[in-house]
Amino acid sequence: MRRLFLVGCAALVSISAVAQRVEVRKSGEGKISINLASYRTGGDTASRTFLSVLKADLNRSGYFTVTSTGAELNVAGSCVSAGQLKADCQVYKVSSRQRLLGKSYKAGSSDARGLAHRVADEIIYAVTGKKGMAAGKIAMVSNRTGRKELYVCDMDGKNVRQITKDRSIVVGPGWTPDAKNIVYTSYKRGYPNVYMTGRGKPLSSHGGLNASGAVSPDGRRLALILSRDGNPELYIKSLRTGLLKRLTRTRLGNEASPCWSPDGNHIAYVSDTSGSPQVYIISRNGGRAQRLTSTGSENVAPDWGENGYIAFSSRIGGRYRIAMANPAAKSLRVLETDWADYEDPSWAPDGRHIVCSRTASYRSSIYLLDTLEDSPVALLSGSVDWFSPACSP
Repeated sequence: MRRLFLVGCAALVSISAVAQRVEVRKSGEGKISINLASYRTGGDTASRTFLSVLKADLNRSGYFTVTSTGAELNVAGSCVSAGQLKADCQVYKVSSRQRLLGKSYKAGSSDARGLAHRVADEIIYAVTGKKGMAAGKIAMVSNRTGRKELYVCDMDGKNVRQITKDRSIVVGPGWTPDAKNIVYTSYKRGYPNVYMTGRGKPLSSHGGLNASGAVSPDGRRLALILSRDGNPELYIKSLRTGLLKRLTRTRLGNEASPCWSPDGNHIAYVSDTSGSPQVYIISRNGGRAQRLTSTGSENVAPDWGENGYIAFSSRIGGRYRIAMANPAAKSLRVLETDWADYEDPSWAPDGRHIVCSRTASYRSSIYLLDTLEDSPVALLSGSVDWFSPACSP
């Protein structure tokens, strides 16, 4: 979406600017050791895949270290496939033998990965009381076919599926609140319109630019950028009636990348009305927008998480880094990363991790960042580009 913003017209609570303090943190600690050595599987591929994926999900969560000795938690049970995949799982505290989870599961033998993701999230919740991310999905764009098309994969970067075959340019994917469909911008008709998977007709096809569609948390409204009146401006469109409400009027600037607050009452977006792209917040009812960012030469691609933080890409010292702002506390934190450009952040379903694109040597990959400072994890990389990730709710 940074690229869409910079191309601009051709292709983009009371809060004061967040510049009070910037934190850069390192090395997360305090993981819980968990032992799956006694968990039994059959000789079939499905049950072995289940256990392998389950271990990887728990390690990736940031809360656990999977070990075979001296663990604080023990996972017992079995997984077998006999026409159907059946798994049972018990999690105990080793010191007290207190059972934290005891449950049985069933799934088709072809869905070993999906079942493992679901069980991993239930273990995480049972032990920590926090939501997991393993069962989520990532929508993203790739040029794997030579054209920019929409793809979906699991949260671990596996099970990649191509969704569109527009043979054109697809940008800016985002999920509907029920995680059943994806809203995106496509140039398949020669000009940018906003589409939703599962629908043949575009959600928005006004004259000029139609871009950056984002569905409200209640599923009733679409925030988007339109140039129907000459300049790219922020609008809200009723998905039931089609009625438009214009929120911004910046004749000397361009707007881009709207995202909704968790309660659906505000929208964060990007505008270059100050001379450089910055993140602003405005009420869904309109009124005066308030600038959120001032650190860095430009700040783009915001994503407002359920945790109340807005993640965005900030250009600092000549490279793009992932930052997260707390509008209520008026604080800003920059995640520690390497020398590459990190862009297009999207909050994972657990509210702890951020999925983003990492660009180095003119090649873009999808990475998982831990806001509690576990090491970055490459989810999708290789000889083609992957960018603009969007995590399902």
